[in-house]
Amino acid sequence: MVGTAPHWELESIFASLTDRTFGDQLELAFADVDRLVARYDELGIRDRHGANPTEADHAALREILDVTNDLQERLRRLNTYLYALVTTDSRNDRAAALTVELQSRTSMLGPLTKRLGKWIAALGADPLTRGSETAGAHAHFLHTLHETADLQMSESEESLAAALGPSGGLAWARLHGDISSQLLVTFEIDGTTETVPMALARGLATHPDAARRHEAYLGELRAWATVEVPLAAALNGAKGELAVLNRRRRWDDDLAPALQVNAVDRATLDAMTAAVVASLPDFRRYFRAKARLLGHTEGLPWWDLFAPVGAAPEVDWSSASALVRDAFGTFSPELLALADRAFDERWIDGEIRDGKRGGAYCASLGHGASRIMMNFDGSIDAVSTLAHELGHAFHNVALAERTPIQQRTPMALAETASIFCETLLFDHALASATDAWSRLALLDTNLVGSSQVVVDIHSRFRFESELCRRRQRTALSPTELNELMLEAQEQAYGDGLHRDHRHRYMWAVKAHYFTPFYNWPYTYGLLFGLGLYERYRRDAEQFRAGYTDLLSSTGMADAATLAGRFDIDIRDGEFWTASLAVVRTQIDEYERLVAEVA
Repeated sequence: MVGTAPHWELESIFASLTDRTFGDQLELAFADVDRLVARYDELGIRDRHGANPTEADHAALREILDVTNDLQERLRRLNTYLYALVTTDSRNDRAAALTVELQSRTSMLGPLTKRLGKWIAALGADPLTRGSETAGAHAHFLHTLHETADLQMSESEESLAAALGPSGGLAWARLHGDISSQLLVTFEIDGTTETVPMALARGLATHPDAARRHEAYLGELRAWATVEVPLAAALNGAKGELAVLNRRRRWDDDLAPALQVNAVDRATLDAMTAAVVASLPDFRRYFRAKARLLGHTEGLPWWDLFAPVGAAPEVDWSSASALVRDAFGTFSPELLALADRAFDERWIDGEIRDGKRGGAYCASLGHGASRIMMNFDGSIDAVSTLAHELGHAFHNVALAERTPIQQRTPMALAETASIFCETLLFDHALASATDAWSRLALLDTNLVGSSQVVVDIHSRFRFESELCRRRQRTALSPTELNELMLEAQEQAYGDGLHRDHRHRYMWAVKAHYFTPFYNWPYTYGLLFGLGLYERYRRDAEQFRAGYTDLLSSTGMADAATLAGRFDIDIRDGEFWTASLAVVRTQIDEYERLVAEVA
């Protein structure tokens, strides 16, 4: 049924890797990077003694911003095209080699931005932003560079670190992607041995047959065990590099850079985390209720964490796209038009196949166009993923008129539209479900997603925090990583999960660990999105009037400032508690329905 999931269209970006246009654009980008480096030298953009900016300084800044925006626009298409190829076919050696070359040849852009920060700090962001309309339009970017100018190494050290990146952290991340995408899982069902790609095996967690879920889970653990040594080396290598660079850059800890990149302060993270910890008993009620429904008495085993319950039939691609279109149409014609454009122009690659990485993402091509990679398995959860990624695509449409620098959205804010669209789909579907089993199925799908983003990500946050702390002293063995993962799951899931049936290899599953603290921003995105959705429910017209403008501004202000547009104080724990209360209400109904059907 799910075999109709589409392949995306890439030929309108570039005809092929051997296409002359692609080659010309690649070489032009390399030449422009070299020219930009030379221009920085010619203009004297680097650390210097403080002074009032001159007309020449204002002109230099305008030139640098214009040239950088133009270059980033062209690099985005190249990067998205190559990333689309390597994530859907890890055996495409040519695409992999070109990806490494592109990373290497553009590695100097990071140090150039740091040089710009030093220069801005010497002259002052305020007088520079008043110097021209171009500078004023990029005020948030310039002030951020000013504020973090001292948190970097010397110019030569930053250049060296950037040059080594493709052979360091980026290489470790590629190794993880290559190994995990080519890993096969073998298990036995009714005397028949089956061998499937890892992405498909993990997708079987939503299969209606309990025996198949169980055997796929056991097969998955066996498969990860065969590659635990290289994956542990990759994780240790990436985190070891991170620890050294962060200390040399004088960051307080390994979390601090992630807070800065996400435009979120520590007070906000602390308030959100406190609310999350307070909500864990509610999520454990959900896990125990689901365990009872599935016949377990000692907590929910991992293989049933994602098990479908209630009336949850398999959904084909045509039905999935129709469900999403119907939900989006209840919000606005613009959101529906985005979905139609994505389907009509074949932005989406949904088929599960060997060599394709697991998970999902939405990549911008600029000018409002996107490409979406996902693994559509016919479950309601996959429909939710489709809505989620189309939400990212809508965000890209809202950003279309901004410059590439203005479009640099922190991940915590990048989840706003995607979570909103997920919630829109859920509410629309739940309103149409009248019998207990149908409502159970929808509630369970939604609560699985919420529990992953709140509970499981809390376990990942605890795991990564402890991993970074220990990695400053020594490397961790696969056994130690397994133990650390199980400890973190114990702290997050508690008695909601069966103590003997958790997932010790979640550190190997997730590529997120190769982007430092790529976990808590998802929690922020979910809870901020739920908070926004509550405001939409209260006054739909007023919300619509400001929503697209909010999305278009996510790279132009910090998280607290943007939240203030909707009278939200993200440093106040009450906001996060109120968002989690929405989930608590769903858990209450879930428990009631479980008791009813039982």
